[in-house]
Amino acid sequence: MIQTLFNQSNYVVTKKLLDATVLRHQAIAGNLANVETPNYKRIDVAPSFQAELFNAVKANDPGQIANIPVPTLSVDPTAVASNRDGNSVNLEQEMLAMNENSLAHTLEAQLITGSMLKLRMAITGRS
Repeated sequence: MIQTLFNQSNYVVTKKLLDATVLRHQAIAGNLANVETPNYKRIDVAPSFQAELFNAVKANDPGQIANIPVPTLSVDPTAVASNRDGNSVNLEQEMLAMNENSLAHTLEAQLITGSMLKLRMAITGRS
């Protein structure tokens, strides 16, 4: 019973997304810390993670979703230096990304909490 709950596609995807949002928050914090560093290149979660997750969700196979590698950070190839120092971090875009990431993290945490509450209710008989 418990194993079935933790192997559902929605739960596994949410855990993977939660890992990615935590990593993205670390990347954004690093980008903000280096906003004045010459030749610093903006980093973000590797785009391959999102593509692999999308394909696994489309296949609706929990095993395939669970086998997606842990998200990693990479230099953002779409970020372009806007001034002469070669730094590709844009303060306003990073602040917006941090807000979006915080909202995504809150949603994902609530989804995981909902699953845990179901388990608690099944064990104790009350919410």
